[in-house]
Amino acid sequence: MSRTVYVDGEYLPENEAKISVFDRGFLFADGIYEVSAVLNGRLIDNDLHLARLERSVREILIPMPLTVADIAEIQAELIRRNDLLEGVVYLQVTRGTADRDFGFAEDMKPTFVAFTQAKTLRDTASVKNGVAVAIMDDTRWARRDIKTVMLLAQVLAKKSARSAGFHEAWLVEDGCITEGASSTAYIITSDGALVVRPNSHAVLPGCTRQAVLKIASEQGLRIEERLFTVAEAHEAREAFLTSASSLVTPVIKIADRVVGDGTPGPITRRLQTIYLELALAQPSVLP
Repeated sequence: MSRTVYVDGEYLPENEAKISVFDRGFLFADGIYEVSAVLNGRLIDNDLHLARLERSVREILIPMPLTVADIAEIQAELIRRNDLLEGVVYLQVTRGTADRDFGFAEDMKPTFVAFTQAKTLRDTASVKNGVAVAIMDDTRWARRDIKTVMLLAQVLAKKSARSAGFHEAWLVEDGCITEGASSTAYIITSDGALVVRPNSHAVLPGCTRQAVLKIASEQGLRIEERLFTVAEAHEAREAFLTSASSLVTPVIKIADRVVGDGTPGPITRRLQTIYLELALAQPSVLP
């Protein structure tokens, strides 16, 4: 069966969904996106994702196409129409459609697209067994805190990493790890501190990051929000990454260095378990 997608006020079969070739998202990557995970028909951390969407569009001067409540209902309706039990809901807002020009009118009507993707999130080999990450230079623009659709640097980093046998790339600037190409990077030090880079223009303020740090604090872990070097990562007792679609995924190898004993560590496992328990306690949007 064809998926139902949402485009500017209409629910349509995916083969009938269209946007203009003059849409600025296509011509200039002039747009914002968000991805919310779905587990057992439940939207995970969705309030955080919608708040970040609202912030991101504001930062690049695009008006919200609808209210947050309306967007949440569209997400729920797409989950229901597509009988989505596990996967993601993707949202994209672009500045809108006009003849190609670097300048733009302030009263442009934004384009809003949403669709679901069915995919396994929990019972994957990555989540169960951990992953290896490559180390690469961070070549992205300076405002990485804005979740734009301008993802070419990340696309190429992931392609290079996967061609070399790695699951993800951890990006480096001035000797310190910024974040993954599509994830937040964490290490656990030899004395048990959880270290993650603080939010700034250099990194995306992760929604799963926010949820996991809350769990870590409630579990009494010592959290250090600071920069950490590649050398520190190589000496870490444990490491992991988070994102909406990867949840909490153990990292067992960084470049050519095995993390710990090469298996997911106990602190990572504890955070992973609690995060999933809380996620599955969310109300389902399916009937």
